[in-house]
Amino acid sequence: MKKISTYAVIANAILMLSIISCGDPKPQASMQAPPPTLPVVKVEKRDLVSYLNFPARIEGEVNSEVRPKVSGYIKKVHVTEGTTVKQGQLLFSLETNSLSEQANAAKAAVNAAQVEVNRLIPLVEKNIISAVQLETAKAQLAQAKANYQSVSANISYANVKSPVDGVVGSINYRKGALVSAQDPSPLTSVSSIKQVYAYFSMNEKDYIDFIAAAEGNTLKEKIKKFPKVKLQLVNGSTYPHEGVIETIAGDINKHTGTISFRAKFDNKEGLLRNGSSGVVLVPQLHKDATVIPVQSTFEQQGKHLVYVIEDNTLVPQTVEVITSANQLYAIQSGLSEGQTILAKGFNKVRSGAKITPKPISLDSIINSFNVIFK
Repeated sequence: MKKISTYAVIANAILMLSIISCGDPKPQASMQAPPPTLPVVKVEKRDLVSYLNFPARIEGEVNSEVRPKVSGYIKKVHVTEGTTVKQGQLLFSLETNSLSEQANAAKAAVNAAQVEVNRLIPLVEKNIISAVQLETAKAQLAQAKANYQSVSANISYANVKSPVDGVVGSINYRKGALVSAQDPSPLTSVSSIKQVYAYFSMNEKDYIDFIAAAEGNTLKEKIKKFPKVKLQLVNGSTYPHEGVIETIAGDINKHTGTISFRAKFDNKEGLLRNGSSGVVLVPQLHKDATVIPVQSTFEQQGKHLVYVIEDNTLVPQTVEVITSANQLYAIQSGLSEGQTILAKGFNKVRSGAKITPKPISLDSIINSFNVIFK
């Protein structure tokens, strides 16, 4: 009897365990992480100035080639390359021995002609000879004097002087070289570089857009009101003085399809030299443009995208960029003023993800970028 009771207890225990195991268990609370907190920024409208870039060549305001007027061997070079010279300063001396001999012969011819005139004057006064002979002698004297003056001038031309105030360029011939006015290369050049010209070209489309955006009714008025331009040097720095566009060519180059511009820059410090190169930066004002930080965009398949915040959810949106300046994009479509977008942190999220927005200002994200890459 005792044995049967033991079996009954065990059976009841198994039955109870089965009932418990077959019942509906209570659901456990899920342990989900909260959405990440990420910075967001509002789309704004601002005036934005961007720059069109055009390669430029630099020339002095005056760039004068120095050539000899007479042939001869260079006897002495009086200057070195880069020397600042004054107008009339001696640059080269040419050998003048043959010219001196010609001058002596011409002087002797003058003396002989003068003697002949002096001899004929009293004879004419006494009617011994006709006055025609005297006039002929006087004409020969005048010719002899002119010939002498020409030779004397050639002697002075052997002293080659600077035609302008400026800086001496490359010296192409040295002592002992035979030079003449017909040589393909000048002796040197002298450039006045207190002010310099930057020559650059625009294609026809850029030219039309640029002129259309300029103030004024006529081209002359527009040129006067053109915004000042900047010059980027070959080392990447910006030249400290702004320039002004002075002239535009009257035609479009049929070979290149471009039109030439000339901008003038002050160069009192002498930093720019004749033959320098650089990039002219022509400003473009985008008034009341819709802007977003460059850092708040990412690219896919050649398109610019942002994450728009909708109900704390990231929604990708394509934007059409017009231009960029100061770490900002000016956009033509895709966003409107006041919308909120993800400022940064794209590597931490995916499309459709939830976030906890942390608003920051547009300037704060721009300034943080500048500090990092300053």
